[in-house]
Amino acid sequence: MPATVVGLPASVGTEVRSGEPLVIVESMKMEHVIAAPCDGIVRTIAVQLGDVVAADGVLITFEPATLAAPSERDDEASAQSRDLDAARPDLAESIARHNLGLDEHRPEAVAKRRATHQRTARENVADLLDEDSLVEYAPLVVAAQRRRRSFDELATRTPGDGIVGGIGKIDGEVVIAVSYDYTVLAGTQGLWNHLKKDRLFELAERLRAPVVFFTEGGGGRPGDTDGLGVTGLDCLAFNYFAKLSGLVPLVGIASGYCFAGNAAILGCCDVVIATKNSNIGMGGPAMIEGGGLGSFEPKSIGPSEQQYANGVIDVLVDDEADAVRIAKQYLTFFIRQRTADWTAVDQRELRVAIPENRVRIYDMRALLKTMVDTDSILELRGGFAPGIITAFARVEGHSMGIVANNPGHLGGAIDSDGADKAARFLQLCDGFDIPVLFICDTPGFMVGPESEATAAVRHVSRMFVTGANLTVPFATIVVRKGYGLGAQAMAGGSFKAPQFCVAWPTGEFGGMNIEGAVRLGMKRELVAIDDEAERAAAFEAMVDRMYAAGGATNVANHFEIDDVIDPADSRRWITTMFANSTAKPARSHKKRANIDTW
Repeated sequence: MPATVVGLPASVGTEVRSGEPLVIVESMKMEHVIAAPCDGIVRTIAVQLGDVVAADGVLITFEPATLAAPSERDDEASAQSRDLDAARPDLAESIARHNLGLDEHRPEAVAKRRATHQRTARENVADLLDEDSLVEYAPLVVAAQRRRRSFDELATRTPGDGIVGGIGKIDGEVVIAVSYDYTVLAGTQGLWNHLKKDRLFELAERLRAPVVFFTEGGGGRPGDTDGLGVTGLDCLAFNYFAKLSGLVPLVGIASGYCFAGNAAILGCCDVVIATKNSNIGMGGPAMIEGGGLGSFEPKSIGPSEQQYANGVIDVLVDDEADAVRIAKQYLTFFIRQRTADWTAVDQRELRVAIPENRVRIYDMRALLKTMVDTDSILELRGGFAPGIITAFARVEGHSMGIVANNPGHLGGAIDSDGADKAARFLQLCDGFDIPVLFICDTPGFMVGPESEATAAVRHVSRMFVTGANLTVPFATIVVRKGYGLGAQAMAGGSFKAPQFCVAWPTGEFGGMNIEGAVRLGMKRELVAIDDEAERAAAFEAMVDRMYAAGGATNVANHFEIDDVIDPADSRRWITTMFANSTAKPARSHKKRANIDTW
């Protein structure tokens, strides 16, 4: 190629060893070193500095020769020039800048976290991911406040612009891990902070990777000065993150204060895991006071006990270490839907799980724990809508979702909150191809003036429209009561809709509560009996006949259910839901537009 001579390290008569430079030329702004092909002596030099030479031009003549062995000093110098552990100035500068954001170089920031008994953002991310698996994005950015502060101050006090995130792995599976850094401007969302999230959310979409987000922080940051905008309402982070709903699992973890924009990110997540010291709210103290709504301490806004009871928090934990453990357990149901290692307790225990006294209460959670693989159950929204239990679990290593009535609350009747809780959980399972098991023990939907005041007609119907449109295998086991519309809702709208609908011998069925049905349906006959004792005896006899007619065996005789099974045989039936469960290729599109946040 044509080039310009920009260097002549050699001179006539010079002894040159193999690989040493003879001439340096420049072409298209790039320098090329013409090196000695072997030991030898320079005989002539045909060019001068600045000469433009043609592609076939002669630069130098070189005669191979045997040279004396190099001295020890030469060998030493050569070895030093190839010290692979040495950092050249450019690398040293980069390392120094990266180090400014590491915990070991920020003792004051770490001390503040210790004072609140919390971990740093980097500690949480490191605990979440497999060791040394994090590939961090944009750690060198700083807060967009160069008009207010020196770069040195920003680099020291605002590393990463308050966010740590990148690609990592959990049990070898790729995830996107993101954490606001509360030690940087209270974990607020700044200019580069938002753009970093945009980048990571785009990667999550591209890689179809779950996102785990530690969302502690105070919301939008008013102090940035370097942007060209006015309000920042055109930022794309919330749009990008919300679009991930239904495409990849989204896990939010809250510890400490989580307000405004940070809480909005948290609220978009499929599951919210929060520590007991958390406060979560769509507005922090400053926003509330600025709106003329009064002055409040941060700890009075959205405390964890309130947010757990009202359904904002899915899983309430003691601390961040516990939150990370739960996040990992949750994700295993999605990223590894079958595990090879599992154990189960003696299933004959299920034969005595339901009391013989048909009106005696029992512990539904204990029943579920016995039925599924040992230590595999993870309940969601346990503090909200106690009449419905929603949980992930495994049977013979297969992931599944469970929706169960809790007879300990309203006798298992399904109220508005319970229906919302169940319907949203069904969406989550369906969106990510996880089969569903209904454990039915309900007298039906909750009724009465108080119930209707909660818009029950609309809320409970969500179970019908969601259940009827499930595309994953689902099944129903009636362990005791299966009455009315509520029982049908626990079976996708009909006992013929599930892959199977079976009952334990304790099962009992009816269009409505049997005692109520007798009082209404046989009212004329009962009123006609004058003697009170005789009327009571007649009522009991009618009830007994209806219980016999609605007993599990008689209902199975009429093929309204598929069978009456030994409770100890439940797992064998459940595994039929996984009969065709083979590894599915990743979808290129969502199954559902989104997973309802409520």
